Amino acid sequence: MINTVKHLFGFGQCNPKEGTTIVINAEKLERRAALLEDGVLEEYSIEREGEENIVGGIFKGRVKNIEPGLKAMFVDIGYEKNAFLHFWDALPLALDSSLEEIQKEGRPRKQQKKITSKDIPDIYPIGSDIMVQVTKGPISSKGPRVTTNISLAGRYIVLMPFTDQFGISRKIDDPKERQRLRQIVQKLNVPDGMGIIMRTVAQGQRYRHFVRDLAMLLEQWRGVEEKFNTQHTATCVYREPDLVERTARDFLTDNVDYIVCDNKETTERMQDIAGRISRRAKRRIQYLPCQQPIFEELGVEKQIKEAFQRQVLLPCGGYLVIDETEALIAIDINTGRNKGNKDLDKTILETNLESAREIARQLRLRNIGGLVVVDFIDMRHRKDQMAVYKTMKEALKRDKAKTQVMQITPIGLMEMTRQRINESLLDFVNDHCPYCHGRGRIKSVMTMSVEIQRQLKATITRFHDKVGDMVVVVNSDVLSRFKNEDAKLLVELERQCTGRLIFRSDPSIHREAFAIVDPRTNKALYQVNM
Repeated sequence: MINTVKHLFGFGQCNPKEGTTIVINAEKLERRAALLEDGVLEEYSIEREGEENIVGGIFKGRVKNIEPGLKAMFVDIGYEKNAFLHFWDALPLALDSSLEEIQKEGRPRKQQKKITSKDIPDIYPIGSDIMVQVTKGPISSKGPRVTTNISLAGRYIVLMPFTDQFGISRKIDDPKERQRLRQIVQKLNVPDGMGIIMRTVAQGQRYRHFVRDLAMLLEQWRGVEEKFNTQHTATCVYREPDLVERTARDFLTDNVDYIVCDNKETTERMQDIAGRISRRAKRRIQYLPCQQPIFEELGVEKQIKEAFQRQVLLPCGGYLVIDETEALIAIDINTGRNKGNKDLDKTILETNLESAREIARQLRLRNIGGLVVVDFIDMRHRKDQMAVYKTMKEALKRDKAKTQVMQITPIGLMEMTRQRINESLLDFVNDHCPYCHGRGRIKSVMTMSVEIQRQLKATITRFHDKVGDMVVVVNSDVLSRFKNEDAKLLVELERQCTGRLIFRSDPSIHREAFAIVDPRTNKALYQVNM
């Protein structure tokens, strides 16, 4: 037997409880990736066999219809539901505010005719072919959302084939490093009409890495163009890499110490991908054979289960309550057992500060998107509210999804939005409960007793003298109440009948379902199905 702990700690290899480690569990039906920082789960992704992730994919679509009132068009990309293309997403891309725009020397900006949303129906009439990229996957009853502003992400740069803009991520805050990257942008041989963006991970990288990255992206783009020109409409011409390749591309940076994987073939594949870019990066990818599942071995599984509970405990003794609804995410904060500080204001501030950091983590882990409302514990001092607001802003900086945070209102609420690209992980791994139909609640036994008795009275009045005995079929929990607490009430009801009331339980029947049956004809006089 291989002693995994010894394997990890005894031979100078990675220690998942120190530094930053990515753990990959690769199985036939599912692949999972977890990012650990000093042993704490910070990011978590799942990919399953047969379930396509179309976000980032590029399609040759066809405009099916245009809705001027919505300022949008619907595009057939080969899926059951047409993709939604807003006129804004069909306009030439404006550089994101999170990027610093660079003017490339020797390449003056072309003065093009300004295109407005009014021009879009003429540029893309119904029936025309169009190249689109999925920015948001199908969620619930909504189809995917697409854009005509195509981009291809590499390891260090993003290639934009249809815009000549150049930019650097503002998350790189070192002035000297920004100046160095500007100089690299000027040297790179980017084809006319195309632009690039320096990603955050570009920091500290050598010029040759950017040359190699750009060459790979241009080769990918030539393949996209060729497929678009030769394939029929409503087909995919480029698909984002799978979880394994994305992990090797996006996460294996200088900040990541090791990637460990429990599958040898997957490990070799990642080593091959990383080896094209850096031999040093390749050495940081290790195969870790385990007798029990690798997530169990390294303590990841327990953290996943804890993170996805409705109630999330905080180190200070307080806790969060997270509820996902159709329209928004509601998060409530409670002090719980955090009563240690004699100064109540300090106790509240401590709980709220921990909550802000944990909420940012939970949003990433659960892949929660849309409108989020946080009910912080009331703080009397404005400086405390601003401290919590700044902590939240800082904690959200590491989030790859775009976020926008508003300051805390006078009643202690913080409103924020987080970019929603795919369904949340809770929706991805769970089905709605077939018993409660996703409500999370069912009617109490007493409620059902009241409703059934009310309906019995109405049925007795309606079928008086026409029906003798009546059989009442109920859930076994409801029958138990009938036999005990409500026995006298049912005796009184029976006196109003021309026959007997016969109660039968069905253990398979839903608690909220019941039937009142005429035993002579075996027909239901009244029935509620669930």
